[in-house]
Order: sequence, then structure tokens, then C-alpha cells
Amino acid sequence: MHSSQLSTLFPSLASWTSPSLTLHSLALYSTAALVLYILAFVFHGLLCSTSQGRALSTRNMPLLRRMGRMFVIPVATTFILLSFLSFCLTNTVPAPAVLLGKAQTSVAPGNSPPAGDLGQQRADAVKEAFQHAWDGYSKYCFGEDEIDTITSNCSNPRNQWGASAVDGLSTAVVMQLEPIVSQILDFITKIDFSQTETQVSLFETTIRYLAGMLSAYDLLKGPLVGLVSDTTAVDQLLVQSKSLADALSFAFDTPTGIPHNDLFFSPNKSDNGLSTNGLATTGSLILEWTHLSDLLGDGKYAALTEKAQSFLLNPKPQTAQPFPGLLGTRIAIADGRFQDSRGGWGGGDDSFYEYLIKMYIYDPARYSEYRDRWVLAADSSIKYLASHPSSRPELTFLATFNSRSLINSSQHLTCFDGGNFLLGGSVLGRQDYIDFGLALVNACHDTYNSTATRIGPEAFSWKSSTAVSGDRGFYQKAGFRITDAKYDLRPEVLESYYYAFRVTGDQMYRDWAWDAFLAINATCRTDIGFSAISNVNMAGGGVKKGNQESFMFAEVLKYAYLIHSEDALWQVAQNGSNAFVFNTEAHPMKVYFDPEEKRRKAAQFIQAVTEQVLVNITVTE
Repeated sequence: MHSSQLSTLFPSLASWTSPSLTLHSLALYSTAALVLYILAFVFHGLLCSTSQGRALSTRNMPLLRRMGRMFVIPVATTFILLSFLSFCLTNTVPAPAVLLGKAQTSVAPGNSPPAGDLGQQRADAVKEAFQHAWDGYSKYCFGEDEIDTITSNCSNPRNQWGASAVDGLSTAVVMQLEPIVSQILDFITKIDFSQTETQVSLFETTIRYLAGMLSAYDLLKGPLVGLVSDTTAVDQLLVQSKSLADALSFAFDTPTGIPHNDLFFSPNKSDNGLSTNGLATTGSLILEWTHLSDLLGDGKYAALTEKAQSFLLNPKPQTAQPFPGLLGTRIAIADGRFQDSRGGWGGGDDSFYEYLIKMYIYDPARYSEYRDRWVLAADSSIKYLASHPSSRPELTFLATFNSRSLINSSQHLTCFDGGNFLLGGSVLGRQDYIDFGLALVNACHDTYNSTATRIGPEAFSWKSSTAVSGDRGFYQKAGFRITDAKYDLRPEVLESYYYAFRVTGDQMYRDWAWDAFLAINATCRTDIGFSAISNVNMAGGGVKKGNQESFMFAEVLKYAYLIHSEDALWQVAQNGSNAFVFNTEAHPMKVYFDPEEKRRKAAQFIQAVTEQVLVNITVTE
């Protein structure tokens, strides 16, 4: 039930806060009224133990019973029922802080409170940065994939389907930039996803294009339904999502169902001939393709990815899993067997682990096994991969592995790991995962805080024996040495700050995100957008390289904005009960909602409560 519907049913509630939250609050107060009513009967029992009490009770008990029968029980029960129905029809559970009339961003005692006006000012500053980047892209390269923000030349590494536009759509939606949203929606209706002359990446196309359209569809059909007037263009998002998935589906036509990642659409549908696929490129399709199936009511898209995923959930041979739940990287397409035992939480592996817990959030009933596999991987990572630099032992990074040998190196890409542990900990009620996630976030913050630009490098190591004379001092101070100094406008550190704030409510993580945004804005901004830089540890970032990947729109600016913006249904929930789940490209997608199952449970609940009310009324008489 949408807020507008509740307001129609209960006009007197419209001037309050969100109607659904108002009902939850009334349910809380009604429950308290019932408790007080019961306590009155207990007090009555105590009164009857004396002669004076019995006389007083005889005069007042009929009034007490009438109040209960005519007001307390019916009204309280009504609001409790309405609250439950609101939950059933919105598929959300408010955090305890919400039930107490506080925002979900309320924080634990001792932490800094969220800054209202300051938060809005910061969110507006990020929105201005998005508008600045969009204006440059729209002026010179709209409809192309990317813009060189130094030369204004256009490039098409993502098949000339307008990657920056489609990937940036969900960010424009949550920022409620209606002119940009309408511009992109109109463009998407004209894309022919069956035609391209260049190689197609199944993985990149899924996480950027397919997820971008599905996310915008969820938002514009749900909590932001009134943002644009062209509802036909919104409907076309689902039509075009199906068209794209149909064009990609031949990738799964293999002996095992493990797809080829690199595809060609013309002159004939084919692949690049590789005999293996990667852990992340195979294991990070299921959220988007399953959600498409659920929206269409056609299970074939989910079935394709579930079949491929089955080889990752039950890996063979045993040597492919050197630690419980932690897998190798390359899988043979012909027989589904892993070809190595190298891995970790970095590029090539990362989003497989990310999606395990996110699929459980998407639908706990169907994907409980994914939760179990994530717990197995998380526990092994804490036990075996956690590593501490010799010069800064208070820092915690996750090492990579080759069989059971650890390699003390990591990447900017890996820094999503803290946020993923925080998400898993909040959903599963595991404080140990939350604490470990915060330790990972703190270490990745150090990679930003230690450089000349206050931006983290592409890759780094904490092998003290490899620290050469020129960087030994840096290693002693920072706890790592830079092995690849560029910054390619990556989002992972901001992503983990976002989860840290949403889970803990600690203002410190907002401040860290603001510092990172300021550094990126100062170092990477150009006249027409933002640019990757060559060296984060040189003043000014070294050379501006000009490339601005679509994830600058989709991820960097979205996380930088959401951490400061007001609470909303698409935000990560503090209490672990999420209405949306973010894909690996930061596109929020609505979790699975089975209306028939919800209606059945609601009917059972109403019947049970009605019977109990009748019993209570009989007792009061």
C-alpha cells in the first residue's frame, strides 16, 4: 500500500509524517494502551485483597470493563491490524528507531548526531557535481558511451548504447533531476540492443545497462512514481530490459550453462573462443536476471543464471576451495571445474561474494543457501585472510591467496569488502561481522588519508620486505606501499563509507565521505566533467588522463550523495530489513515481493487477531 493510498483512506493522518510509519507508531502506542489496560486488571486484583479495595473495585470495575470493550481493545486492535497490513503491502519493516518516531539515521549514544542542514548542503554540492558532469557529457557526447573530459572527444567501449546515460539514470532518479531523467528515458526507447559492431561483455552489460534500467523502473514505478509524466517511457524500461536479455541469452548456450562473457552480435552470434569464464563474471549476473524474471513473470532468465551459479555453489575439484567458501578464479565452460585456486576479494572475484548475501536479501526463501555460502566465505576471510601491516598492526586488510599461500596485496576494488561485511552483519544480526567490516573500512580510509591528494591508489601492498628505500618511510607511516598510483574514479571506498554510516549512524563516516568527495572534486574535476588521474601521491594527481567511466555517474556520485541525503525507501536500512538491494554498480533494485504470500499471511493474522479480540470482549463482560 503506497503512502498516497493510506492518506486517502485516513485523511487525518496526511498531515503527519509518512502514513505507514504513523500507523506503526500508533500500533506501538496501542500496544502500550493494551498493556496498561491489563495492568489495571492486575491492580484491581490487588485492591480486592482488602475490604476497602473491594468496595472501590465494585464501583469502578464496570466502568473499566466498558472502556476496554468500547475503546481500548477495538481501537488498539485496529491500529495493530492496520500496521501489520501496511507491512504486508509495502514489504518493509521499520527500524526500532523509526517506531520511536526517530529517523533511521539516529545514532548510538556517544556518536555525533547527523547534521540536518549540513547534510543537505553536502548532498546539494554532490548533486551540483553530477549536473556538471552531465552537462559536459550531454553537450558533447550524449548517446555515446563516454566522454574524454580533456578533449571532449567521444568513445564507445560499451557498444555505443549510451553507457553513461543508462548507467547514470538511477542516480539522476534518486537525485530527482527530472529533466535529466526524462532525457535519458526518451533516449532509451530508441536503443536497439540487438545491434552492435563491437565485442559485448555479458558481465559489464548486465551490471550497467540491464541493472540501470531495472533500477530506474523500480524507483519510477514505486517510491518516485510521480517524478516524470511520461509513464509510457517508464514502461519501456522493462520492455528494453527484456530485449537486452534476449539479445544476450545465447551466451548461456554451453554444455554446462556457464556462459561465455565476451560476445559478438554480428555478423553471427558468437563468442571469443575462450574456454573459461571468471568467478565474478559468472557469479554476478543472478541478481539482475532473477529480478527481470520476477518482474516479467517468466522464470527463464533466472533459470539461466541459477544453472551457471550451481557450479560456484558446489565447486569442484576440492582444491579449488583452499579455504572453506573461498574459491579460485577461472572455471572451465565445458565441465564447470575450476582451473586454479587463486583468489580473494579483489577484481575478478569480488562481486561473486558480494552477491551471495545480496541474493539472500533479495529473497530469503529462495536463496538461503547463498547466505550460508556467504557466511562460510566471511568466516574463512576473518580466520585466514585478515592481515596486518608490520608498521601499522592496527590496520586490517584482506590478503589474496594462491592455494593456501597468502599474498599481502590489495586493490581499490577490494575496498568494497568492508561495506559487504557491514551489510551481512546488519541483515544477519552479527555484530562480529559489523566490527570486522568497520576495521576494513578504517584501513581503506587510511589509503585515502595517507596520499598527497587524499585519494586512494589503484593497488597497494603491505609486504615490508619489498619496500624499497624510496618508499620505506611512506610504508612506515602509512602501513602500505603504492604499487599502482592511478585513480580511475573508482567508488569502492565511498561505497563502504556509505554502508558504515547506514549501519552505525556514526557521523564520522559522513565526514570521511565528504573529505573524499572534496578531494575528488578538487583533483579530478575538469571544465566538462571529471578525469582519471595518473598518480594519487603527487600534488594535483599527476596527469589528468581524460577518461570518465560511466560508474562515475552510477556509483561515485550516488554513494557520495546518498550518505548525506535524507532517509528513503531505497536507502540501506539500519536494522537490516531492506526494501531495496544495490547491485554491484550501485543500482538499487526492489527486493522480491510475493503479493499472494503476503495476502495469505495477512488473512491468517487478521483471523487470529479477530478471534482473540472476541475472546477479550467476552472476558471483559
